[in-house]
Amino acid sequence: MTAPKVPSLGIDEELKNKLLFTLLAILIYRIGAHITAPGVNPAALVAYIQNSAAQGFFNLYDALGGGLYRATIFALGIMPYISASIIFQLAGGLVPTVSKMQKEEEGRKRLTQWTRYMTIFIAFSQAYTFTLFTEGIPGAMVNPGFASRLTMVFTLTAGAVFVMWLGEQITERGIGNGMSMLIAVSIMERLWPASFQLINSIRTNVVSISGAVFLILVAVAAIAAVVAMTIAARRIPIQIPRKVMGRGRIREGQKTFIPIRLITAGVMPIVFAQTIIIVPGTVANFTKSPLLADLAGFFQPGGWAYNLTFGVMILLFSYFYTSIVFNSVDLAENLKKQGGFIPGVKPGAATADYIDGVLARVTLPGAIFLAVIAILPIVIAQRVGFQAVFGGTSVLIVVGVLLDTIAQVEQHRTLRKYDSFMKSGRVKFRGRQQRYI
Repeated sequence: MTAPKVPSLGIDEELKNKLLFTLLAILIYRIGAHITAPGVNPAALVAYIQNSAAQGFFNLYDALGGGLYRATIFALGIMPYISASIIFQLAGGLVPTVSKMQKEEEGRKRLTQWTRYMTIFIAFSQAYTFTLFTEGIPGAMVNPGFASRLTMVFTLTAGAVFVMWLGEQITERGIGNGMSMLIAVSIMERLWPASFQLINSIRTNVVSISGAVFLILVAVAAIAAVVAMTIAARRIPIQIPRKVMGRGRIREGQKTFIPIRLITAGVMPIVFAQTIIIVPGTVANFTKSPLLADLAGFFQPGGWAYNLTFGVMILLFSYFYTSIVFNSVDLAENLKKQGGFIPGVKPGAATADYIDGVLARVTLPGAIFLAVIAILPIVIAQRVGFQAVFGGTSVLIVVGVLLDTIAQVEQHRTLRKYDSFMKSGRVKFRGRQQRYI
């Protein structure tokens, strides 16, 4: 009598290799993010930026994975690629040709290649602009001149292209979602030094113990709220009727749903609003215009004018970006082709109008939540006297990436479970059924 086989409890080698490759790629990325570009004095650069009106722009850029403050070889980070992707994503909702390409396999491959070319162009433009900015700072360039300028431009451009390639490798060979993961790791890296900064602030009586506890509690509550709102969705019921497929095969009727997320636009409304609201201060720093300087002073972070304008812009961009990324007409047409329908709603245009109505109602609470989560850290930082390490944008990115990574790991484990079940099973098939296995 033979003993029954015990299933192996060893580590999934494929998942292990994916995780190790992802960690190696992240390690390379973070090492490069701390290597200063040749010919740059980072101390002079940091001192100048911290005392300039363009500080808001550099804070926003570095919060999304860049390293302009220290002028590292990966200073541009993944943002050139993200900017190029957003351009083609918006073009898909405005240009019919691009929209058609997004629905075809060959068209998507061509758009991916165009996105890479656009990334190189944006990276070169940003590298050249940042190099000119650095040359204008006394003591920031060790040996200013044409050769130094050329070296820095090509170093930053090559760094941005390498980061793009690294993110694609994580997506293909790693755990997935490489671009977002690089940004999330850059954000989380700042948590450790910020913790020591908070402890030093408590020791020097800059921040009280009660204020620090309040700050931590608010941060935990904000993260919990972001998790809940990220996965929250309004489910629209869908009925798929029974259908005869031919040769005696019958597809049974199904009941499913379309999930309409409360935060369909994700973090993009906050990014767009921040990018626009810091324009007056950035332009005033370069042009030395008194009018723009007064306007930038009026929109100081934390003031009522800044908070009100910032919140309204987030609301507007939430509706705008949602209308771009969510095409209710295509969704209604696909449902009609499959024979599916929403109970009580006619197929076709009526279905699209119904989905638009639901989307408009659902987007409002999501947009209000985005505005609150973006403004709340600024208000609390003023009350407590300590600059929060995570803004609304950072929390949304980190939570979204971690939730997606967990889902990727669970999906991989589930697929491996089914694969092992099919390989070790003893189910026998007879007759015609065996030919279709």
